[in-house]
Amino acid sequence: MLLVPNLSDTGGVPYYIQLYDYLKKEIISGSLPTGTRLPSIRIMAAQLQLSTTPVELAYQQLLSEGFIVSRPRSGYYVQQVHGLGGTAAEPDRPPLPVRSITPRDSRTYPYDFHISRNDFSLFPDKIWRSLYQEQLANPDLLQYGDPQGEPALRESIAAHLRQFRGLRCTAEQVVIGGDQYTLCSLLALLLQEKAMKLAIENPGYHLLPAAFQRHGFQILPLQLQEDGLDVTQLYASGANCVYISPSHQFPRGMVMPIANRLALLEWARRNSSYIIEDDYDGEFRYHGRPIPALQGLLEDSPVIYMCSFAQSLAPALCIHYMVLPKSLVPDYHSLKSELYLEHSASRLNQIALHYFMERGHFAKHLRRMRLVYQRKHDLLLSAIQRNFGEKAAVHGQGAGFHILLTLHSGGSARQLAEKAAAAGIRVTPMSYTWWSRPEHDEPEFILGFGGIAEERIEEGIRRLAGVWDKGLEATAF
Repeated sequence: MLLVPNLSDTGGVPYYIQLYDYLKKEIISGSLPTGTRLPSIRIMAAQLQLSTTPVELAYQQLLSEGFIVSRPRSGYYVQQVHGLGGTAAEPDRPPLPVRSITPRDSRTYPYDFHISRNDFSLFPDKIWRSLYQEQLANPDLLQYGDPQGEPALRESIAAHLRQFRGLRCTAEQVVIGGDQYTLCSLLALLLQEKAMKLAIENPGYHLLPAAFQRHGFQILPLQLQEDGLDVTQLYASGANCVYISPSHQFPRGMVMPIANRLALLEWARRNSSYIIEDDYDGEFRYHGRPIPALQGLLEDSPVIYMCSFAQSLAPALCIHYMVLPKSLVPDYHSLKSELYLEHSASRLNQIALHYFMERGHFAKHLRRMRLVYQRKHDLLLSAIQRNFGEKAAVHGQGAGFHILLTLHSGGSARQLAEKAAAAGIRVTPMSYTWWSRPEHDEPEFILGFGGIAEERIEEGIRRLAGVWDKGLEATAF
């Protein structure tokens, strides 16, 4: 039986967050068993003497994270959160074929749905310039810095992650690098004697597995299910490390349900393995609260958390970071001494960023940019609906900086992308995200909305539909 929580109007925490936190703890602890039917939104609101809005927001957040499921005309029910996969022997695997890649395109497009461009028109340049100039006045900052990253910035990052992404970490676990490859290579060296078989999501993002493969790791691509990576396949693969993007999978966009997250942590515990969590766009969710990071679900979890300020602030700052499990921190310091590592991210940018965060500018900038990207996200979805209708489907919406557009017919993705490019519209075929299927050329496209001007979104999609119209046929799901 569900006890009505005692919500407080003091402390500044919104009612929906209090209700969400209460129900989440009850589900994880088992106090609300699997299959329990929650009170309807109307009944719960009456019991709490609230409007229905806070209850609906709390239920939607639990739904998005996989704690509950909605059954039409029936209600909300608690999901299983302790399901575990079995084990199996490692299968024989043939050598991996060459992966498909997307060549860099330096052309300028009037309608540019680039997957990696963001909107920097609102970058707080005056504030940043002032903070940067403050650091130039300190000659000590022109010396070599801490290879692990400036201690002050590591403290700011750890505090931010604890508050906004739900991590359990300290500054001592944070390692800062100037680019993703540097951190991936360091991580590969740290794991070489512990885990040489890396499972990855397929399709997915290739930088980390490609770097690991260069360091001698065996890469084991696992086919995604509707709700993401299948932990049962992970057991069967024989992998002893896995790389995932659980909060907004790239490129499919699904959120890993809580049951799968806990099963994944159990897999790591049973096999003394590590999970590499890529939280590339975790700060940007447009409906409900951001999905908490996997790393924070377990004290001293075996999760290596990776993120950067490229999406949230600007890639030109060249500040990326990872959060190591406590068990890997001594190994990092040994590697640092062995290789005479030096700092790879600008000390001036690091200290400027520390003050940018400490003085509240970063949190304010994030709030502002979420609104900007939410408008673009919503404009893109409505434009696709108006111009494509039943001819296409959208996946992965609600977060991040891209959506996945799948045409129900139309032929080769490469040919369709070339037609669009000839009309001044850039779209990216999804085929390059497959690790081992270079022949895969179905009409699926990644459309980025971060960098395109709001006033060009509707016209760009209208023109795109027109260019592709001859090859499209309205097809039901």
